[in-house]
Amino acid sequence: MTAHAAERTSPDLRQLIFYTLMLMAFLAASGVPTPLYQLYQESWHFSTPMLTLVFATYLFTLLITLLFSGALSDHLGRRPVILAGLLLQLAAMLCFMLASSLGWLLAARGLQGVATGIVTSALGAALLDCDRHRGPLLASVGPMLGMGLGVLGAGVLVELAPWPMRLAYVVMGLIFIVQIVGLRRARESVSRRPGALASMRPRVRVPAGILPTFMRTMPASVAAWGLGGFTLSLGPALTERITGSGDVLLGALPATLLAVMGSLGVWRLRLMATRTILLFSGTLLPTGVVVILAGVYTHSTALLLLGYAVAGPGFGAGFMGAMRAIMPLASPHERSSLMAAFYVVSYLSASLPALAAGMATRQFGLENTVWGYAAVVMLLSLSVPVSLLRQPSQAPQASD
Repeated sequence: MTAHAAERTSPDLRQLIFYTLMLMAFLAASGVPTPLYQLYQESWHFSTPMLTLVFATYLFTLLITLLFSGALSDHLGRRPVILAGLLLQLAAMLCFMLASSLGWLLAARGLQGVATGIVTSALGAALLDCDRHRGPLLASVGPMLGMGLGVLGAGVLVELAPWPMRLAYVVMGLIFIVQIVGLRRARESVSRRPGALASMRPRVRVPAGILPTFMRTMPASVAAWGLGGFTLSLGPALTERITGSGDVLLGALPATLLAVMGSLGVWRLRLMATRTILLFSGTLLPTGVVVILAGVYTHSTALLLLGYAVAGPGFGAGFMGAMRAIMPLASPHERSSLMAAFYVVSYLSASLPALAAGMATRQFGLENTVWGYAAVVMLLSLSVPVSLLRQPSQAPQASD
């Protein structure tokens, strides 16, 4: 059955749920190492810059893989590409289970990035094949919710269960085995066609007519992912510094709140105009960051967590709003390269600033680095509503 034929059939609810849960599992696995970073540092004695390099390795490999394999499932079919990602993810879980040094950790994160990069576009397309109305929404909400639950679940297992540096990966490995078995029952929604190798040529381009809107609205996504990258890599260390406690579950809460509240923000704002979504992001994200800084200044755990809860909906709205402002402007033959450009900027925003922050902690200390990092995030986030309010006639409109 072709993709077009699949769109003409009634939505496949069972398959829609299956692929959504699979997408959530991949992003949950990506969040599992976050509450473990402090344990890794204490056990293997590596620096904070190396910690952020471990996080950045995942995003770099994910991005590169996504650029080369983004259209692969259109030629080979959804199921074969998804199966390859599942097998690689299983191998990554095995690397994490066997890890005994920083080198193992880097290898596991790199392999995990490749696995996630392979399935990202294939699962997104599969969700669209199942239901072209609900599919895109679930593709936006699922990853954030999955990442938050992965961080929280790993924190719970580390604190309350045996084998703190292994058990979470065993659990995720079992989940992926179940999904491999379940994939055999999934219906293929596209027919194989030639051109798979040619499709692996990266196409990254912002058309000239779209560039002004891209430059005006993309800072919302950059600010969102900049905060997300910092929280996923250095959030546990910051929480330990503020609270004076090495409680792993407590250290997992900032990333959990950011991701889960982000997914709720996407869900609640999904029917609003794109301009309104961007204004929400430019209000909630900076407000949340201010409350986070208040928590850092006063060493208040309650303020720190409240700040992340407030920033979370702004995080989700920034990503969704920028995408909805930019993507509908592209003609069909421009969408693939424009989406690639969108993801390149977003993922680099999550990795490079976090890596720079990790290096800055050596020179300025963690708390001073937080102040400088927060200032940049707030300026980027605030630039979008300022631009929209100055040019209301050119403001992005809601997309269908």
